[in-house]
Amino acid sequence: MATITTPAPRVGLPGVLKHQAVRKLLLLALAAAILVPLANSRWASGAWPQELTVDLTKPLTSVSDWIIDNRDSHPLFLYFFGYVSNAVVIAVRAVYLTLLAVGWAGVTAIGALVAWRVAGIRLALGTAAAFLACGLLGMWVPTMQTLALMVVAVLASVVVGALLGLAAGLSDRMDRILRPVLDTMQVLPAFAYLLPVVLVFGIGVPAAVLATVVYAAPPMARLTALGLRCADPGVMEAVESLGATARQRLLTARIPLARKELLLGLNQTIMMALSMAVIASVIGAGGLGDRVYQALASVDVGAALAAGIPIVLLAVVLDRVTGAAGSSGDSHSGTPRTYWLYALLGTVAVALAGRLLGRLEWPDSWTVAIAEPVNRVVDWMTAHLYSGVPYIGGTADWAGHFTTWVLDPIRGGLQWLPWWSVLLLVAALAWVIGTWRTALTAVLAMAAIGVLGVWQPSLDTLSQVLAAVAVTLVLGFATGIAAARSDRFERALRPVLDVFQTMPQFVYLIPVVALFGVGRAPAVAAAVVYALPAVVRITTQGLRQVDPAALESARSLGATSGQQLRQVQLPLARESLLLALNQGVVLVLAVVIIGGLVGGGALGYDVVFGLAQGDLATGLVAGGAIVCLGLMLDRVTQPTERRAKKGA
Repeated sequence: MATITTPAPRVGLPGVLKHQAVRKLLLLALAAAILVPLANSRWASGAWPQELTVDLTKPLTSVSDWIIDNRDSHPLFLYFFGYVSNAVVIAVRAVYLTLLAVGWAGVTAIGALVAWRVAGIRLALGTAAAFLACGLLGMWVPTMQTLALMVVAVLASVVVGALLGLAAGLSDRMDRILRPVLDTMQVLPAFAYLLPVVLVFGIGVPAAVLATVVYAAPPMARLTALGLRCADPGVMEAVESLGATARQRLLTARIPLARKELLLGLNQTIMMALSMAVIASVIGAGGLGDRVYQALASVDVGAALAAGIPIVLLAVVLDRVTGAAGSSGDSHSGTPRTYWLYALLGTVAVALAGRLLGRLEWPDSWTVAIAEPVNRVVDWMTAHLYSGVPYIGGTADWAGHFTTWVLDPIRGGLQWLPWWSVLLLVAALAWVIGTWRTALTAVLAMAAIGVLGVWQPSLDTLSQVLAAVAVTLVLGFATGIAAARSDRFERALRPVLDVFQTMPQFVYLIPVVALFGVGRAPAVAAAVVYALPAVVRITTQGLRQVDPAALESARSLGATSGQQLRQVQLPLARESLLLALNQGVVLVLAVVIIGGLVGGGALGYDVVFGLAQGDLATGLVAGGAIVCLGLMLDRVTQPTERRAKKGA
């Protein structure tokens, strides 16, 4: 007789242990209970062990010396780098002379014509006004120098990025190989790779163009690969069924379907190339960037602003034109062809008239000097706001309090922790929101900093980054929430964010120093100003994209405005808020080097010192440590599913 047996009831986990994060923390606590006593007995001091460091000074110095000794005689430099350098110089000079030959009237008319063709009359008028403003500020010739440099740099970046994106978009293996390379190119501070470029090409335009290409090519590569990979499978199957070859499928289907991604890549490449205009001036780029840099050296806020405004105008115009090209498609193709012919003839007539009248250069009598009034305003702010303000104290007092109450405790706490406890904390944060691979990557990135021998300066930099990110998130989330809840406020805020995002860091670094002095506090303030616009934009967009049905349901249940925000909008916009956090971290790290120029110290100062002294080892090691910090912070701020969506 068969007996029926019932399976033994499964013993459920206690309620708190049902959460995966709690189980992970318990496992980490168990591992810490075993490993911490061992580590403490072996390395009781808590400082990074000297025996676990690798000194790269000698090999990097040897490489630097070999380049300097062979730069004028080795065939690699004579017959490869030399030809590349000459080609860049010839291309930039040809574009620059062409712009000068067309004259200010012709350049303005051509720019307006292109903007009209792409996006209509409003953008055409804005483009013309932007070029005229560059002349009114007395910056026409520097603007043309920068524009010539950007044309060559952007074309080279687009070609390099498109080729890399083509390889990554058509081959999974190449995509896996190129991904870490592109990550490094984007995260490595520009100052860090200026030094090797200068060692090879010397001070001048070629080094500036090639450094810009390294910085600006990755967005084009990523978006090209994304566009090719996301081509409509149905269209591709239809083209293949017609017997098209692989080359025909690429040229007639994949690339046309990726048009929006390609134009977005062009847009991002232009913006990143322009953001390098000032940094490239450090190695001889000239143009507007050189004017800003020289003004920074002499603490002339007015002159810096006069040169910085044209950079902003160029960035805004090029951003709008390329953005319209990507989104509008053929929206203006209905304009009669006769109108385009008349506009083209008018443009040619304006250019020829300017040349025949000898008005190629912007007249000196048409300039408006803003340097002196701006400097008077800055002097007034410094005199009345720097110190002695009743009740609230001056900005110098705020900077001192922020340093004493925030920066010093964070830095002291991080440097007081034993190195192994920092690694354990990083592992816990990364594993709780990701997988063990995430935690392993974050720990290895942090450990690499110690191996490079820059543990203490890296913790100093990390303290500044954490403080700047915290301030950025508080201000950014509050402003983004306000913008998401008010269309009028968002419209008023949009041009302010545009200016903040496109203004070179060097320009607003000067008033920050004038108000807050020199030290770590102004470095944090500059990082906050630079990172804030992206956080505000992403937060606003995320909250506005919340399903209206969910909000309507909450309102029907009697939820107040605050309850809707806390219980509906913020939870549903979680991915956007995490992306805002990630971008805040990345952008704050991007200003670490700039902060080193105004007393930020730590890794930023090491990179700047390495460039100034030609010390390849110091500059590259500090730059590598910043890359490791960026990788670690990315892993502890982004859940695994978001990185999978980003393709990381």
